[in-house]
Amino acid sequence: MAKKNSDFVDIKGLLDEYLRHWLWFVISVVVFIGLGILYAKVKKPQYAVRANVLIAQEDSNPMSAMGGEMGALGSLFGAKGAVDDEYYVLSSHSIIRKAVKELDLNRQRFVRKGFLNSVQEFEGYPLDVDVPESMLDTLKTAMVFKIKAKPDRKAKVTISAKGKKIVKNAEVQLPHTFSTQYGDFSVVPTPDFPTGEDITSTIVVMGYHHAAEDLAKSLGMNIASKRANVISMGINTPYPAFGEALLNEIVRQYNIRGIDEKNLQASKTADFLKERIAVLTGDLSATEREIQSYKESKGLIGVDVEAKYQTEKRASIEKELLQAEVQAEMLKMTADFIKNPENAYDLIPAPSIENAGLQAGIQSFNDLVLRRMQLASNAKPGNISLRRLDEQINAMRDNLYATVQRAYQTNVGAAADLKAKLSGTMGRLGGVPQQEREFLDKERQRQIKQEIYLFLLQKQEETSIMLANSTPKGLVVDEAYTLNEPLGLGTKGILAICLILGLCCPPILLYVRRALRNRIETRQEVERLTDAPILGEISTSRSGKHLVIDAEETSSTAELFRLLRSNLLFILTPPNEKVVLVTSSTPGDGKSFIAVNLAATLALLGKRVLLVGMDIRKPKLAEYLNIDHPVGLTNYLSNPDMPMERIIIHEPNMEGLDVILSGPVPPNPGEMLVSQRVDDLFEALRTMYDYIIVDTAPVGRVSDTFALDRISDAAIFVCRVGHTTIPEIALADEIRDQHRLKRLSVVVNGTPARRSYGYSYGYGYGNK
Repeated sequence: MAKKNSDFVDIKGLLDEYLRHWLWFVISVVVFIGLGILYAKVKKPQYAVRANVLIAQEDSNPMSAMGGEMGALGSLFGAKGAVDDEYYVLSSHSIIRKAVKELDLNRQRFVRKGFLNSVQEFEGYPLDVDVPESMLDTLKTAMVFKIKAKPDRKAKVTISAKGKKIVKNAEVQLPHTFSTQYGDFSVVPTPDFPTGEDITSTIVVMGYHHAAEDLAKSLGMNIASKRANVISMGINTPYPAFGEALLNEIVRQYNIRGIDEKNLQASKTADFLKERIAVLTGDLSATEREIQSYKESKGLIGVDVEAKYQTEKRASIEKELLQAEVQAEMLKMTADFIKNPENAYDLIPAPSIENAGLQAGIQSFNDLVLRRMQLASNAKPGNISLRRLDEQINAMRDNLYATVQRAYQTNVGAAADLKAKLSGTMGRLGGVPQQEREFLDKERQRQIKQEIYLFLLQKQEETSIMLANSTPKGLVVDEAYTLNEPLGLGTKGILAICLILGLCCPPILLYVRRALRNRIETRQEVERLTDAPILGEISTSRSGKHLVIDAEETSSTAELFRLLRSNLLFILTPPNEKVVLVTSSTPGDGKSFIAVNLAATLALLGKRVLLVGMDIRKPKLAEYLNIDHPVGLTNYLSNPDMPMERIIIHEPNMEGLDVILSGPVPPNPGEMLVSQRVDDLFEALRTMYDYIIVDTAPVGRVSDTFALDRISDAAIFVCRVGHTTIPEIALADEIRDQHRLKRLSVVVNGTPARRSYGYSYGYGYGNK
């Protein structure tokens, strides 16, 4: 026969079980609601603080401006700078550490404001811990100071580090300095220390590095879009003012760093110009003194009129020659600077050169060097990106040096051509005195140096203006702001979740309890577990008696036995079917209790009923009925000469009920129950009684009961709530499917008493 579908859910049975444990639900809801109220009181609402920064983009390809082959080489070694680089700079440990130091965030000050309510104070705190500045750079562990201060500034101080108390409840007068293995710490009252009230405060002191690491975990940064140059920053904190100050300070420190990096090239150029101007000042002064001495010694005043034409022509050539030589000198200085190994990764000074491509190449080279300086400040030795930048810089330097050399040679060639033209012109001045020509040579040297001097002065002023007008990389799109609504659930949401948890917890506990106990708990559960018909259920009797049935008894247990009697009579067909076996899976299920009271219930109908004790291994009927009789069934079966009347006992408390006790425990109970004398006995008893109830041995332990199937008409399998295990219920189906006992039905014993038992109790029996 097929088993019942174990996937079937008995909703009514579950509801009945939950109603029986209604107190569990009440306690669970009260506990969870209480925890929810406590959590809502202790938990501080978290607010989202956000800020947005636009990163100004610059062309970071140092060779693209040079065009041609140089531009193609630049596309190989470099690409356009992305906002990703600035993202890592903005979120770097060094930037956060500077913000921590500026805002004094390495000290966290908590003040108790009431029961389970501690507030972190960022200003107006009553107590503080002073630490030498040098310690804050090296302190690697968090120091926790728990302070209970009186109005007279007497305090108890406990100091902990690494989870261990290094100072415990020290009674001191504030201010006081503690000398520990980590250094000296001074607990001091601040100007905001109140008068007339006790203060309980907790102060956590960390090093700058430690505090920066902790803050980095709570900071959130992301690039808003792949096509945008905006970095979004955020932090979730119960203290919005603190979050806004932190984000704004991080942006400020990032911009300070960006300005310093931008000014680095201009500062190098300014130093170079200052050095060259000082040298030229001395050379120009020396040349002017030499001209003065020459004029005085030769008596020269001015240029002869007759040489005016040639002189003007010569002046034009000399002007061009001057420009060529100035450019050649600037190119030579630049080439020498590039060639010097000591300047391999330094910025190239960028005075004006009349070669747009070369000037752009120098600027691009300097941009690449700046990127290397920025990466080298945070990267470890051997960094792949750093090595790639070095390769780009080396390739760029070599190409740049070759370009400068070619430009220098071009200018030298042009100057040579101009000198040749100048020599021709000078040859035309044959009538000009030698002294005048010598004077003009010296004057030309003075003019060259003066032009260079004035040019460098102009570039020095331009560089100063550039330094004064540096702009930051990070343009603030949104200063730090706090979202209006707090994050997470409000008090109502928390209480709603706690209510749901309170209602869900008891069913889970009941399920776990049932799974761990592995025992039946309700009649409905037995109905789900077995295909055998349920003959009835018997509630637990609180009378303390084994025989709970009499003519005037109206307890719920008595009414259930009457219902059990009705259901039993429904399946028996009188007058032939009258012998009923009562068994169970294991001792303790209450089969003897059921047999005794079922027999008494049948006797109340005015029928002649016999109760036979055939559990001859562990008899209980004599104890239950309080009967002391010298002989029993085993005596009769072992003695062929003993008459049947000698073992039949009349129950004095119940009219119409007779009893046969099991007698002494025999050495061979199994063989005794299969003897022909048993068959003869029951054949005679059937003629004497209307119903015979047989209390037999548990079928889960011995096979005695199966041997009695031949003399029976029906069998009752007793299971007990809280005692019979779920696998033992399956034994009833196994016996029924194998036809080892006739008309097997189940009685559920030990169910809780309900008000529905009694007059309004309806019939629950039916064939399955």
